[in-house]
Amino acid sequence: MSVGLCGAALAAALAAPAAHAAPGERHGTAWTPTDTGTDARFRGLAAVSTRTAWLAGSKGTVLRTTDGGRHWRDVSPPGAAGAGLEFRDIEAFDARRAVALAIGEGEASQVWRTDDGGATWTESFRNTDARAFYDCLTFFDSRHGLAMSDPVDGRFRILSTADGGRSWNVLPSAGMPEAQPGEAGFAASGQCLVSSGPKDVWLATGGAAAARVLHSGDRGLTWAATDSPIPAGDPARGVFGLAFHDRGHGIAVGGDYRASQPSPRASAVTSDGGRGWQPSRTPPAAYRSGVAWLPHSRSAALTVGPTGTDLTTDGGRTWRTIDTGSYDTVDCTPDGSCWAAGEKGRAARAVRPDTP
Repeated sequence: MSVGLCGAALAAALAAPAAHAAPGERHGTAWTPTDTGTDARFRGLAAVSTRTAWLAGSKGTVLRTTDGGRHWRDVSPPGAAGAGLEFRDIEAFDARRAVALAIGEGEASQVWRTDDGGATWTESFRNTDARAFYDCLTFFDSRHGLAMSDPVDGRFRILSTADGGRSWNVLPSAGMPEAQPGEAGFAASGQCLVSSGPKDVWLATGGAAAARVLHSGDRGLTWAATDSPIPAGDPARGVFGLAFHDRGHGIAVGGDYRASQPSPRASAVTSDGGRGWQPSRTPPAAYRSGVAWLPHSRSAALTVGPTGTDLTTDGGRTWRTIDTGSYDTVDCTPDGSCWAAGEKGRAARAVRPDTP
């Protein structure tokens, strides 16, 4: 199957109702659950291929599968559970190399790296500034990456690596616009900082008067901020997740994470790299925290949240619910699969019909 048909075939499989479903019933149609053997909440997910994926979550938990989710191996850093580490993001280059971010105030924010599939880990960064709180990380390639912290001295703080996460340096703040009062990132899905290509990176915010998306075209040295149409004005509201399939076309999702509150205009799209955002004509029906483009597709994407999964086939302009299970984050792979993870140890996979 050509790469051009890969995303379309997966989208069709996701959208098709399950054979056992009653008319109009959508529950459980999109994902094939896998047994992780834990009740940790996984907000960090790195999908490498149809067979290999990494999960990072609460209680210092990191898991890895190399057989499509049939078995998950606990590869947590030693002592991470006892230290109370909360892993919220993980980026993996293959089945052996991964970088995980633990979040929290002060020294609770840490970065860990493994080169041997999680058999051993090295702590490569520990935050010593009590004012900083790191939320997300992203990599442009296997060497260059960034991590972001909530504002310090009125500006978001950016951490940079040029050696695959082995060492990190705080970038100068001169090129970062001033933060709004109360503005912050959401460590909800590992997607508040995302990249596409060798130099472009976007940062999602909320909690302030406007929910913004900041863009840098030079690996985090200088940034430009743009208001999004996703509602903010409250610490629980804003943009929670971003996905770009190239340097121009992107999707933002979010809303209000409180279950008792509605989330109108919970998604938006851009075709100019984030300089302008338009609200989706038919947004997801509720708050969504994670979003991912389907493999090799310029039009199909998934978004997930506690109340379900939605599919778009028109670049994020309209969405429809295809599953009602709870997931916090989603990621797709070049070889034709998507993975999702969330609360109570939940992890699942979706693949093209012709995938073994």
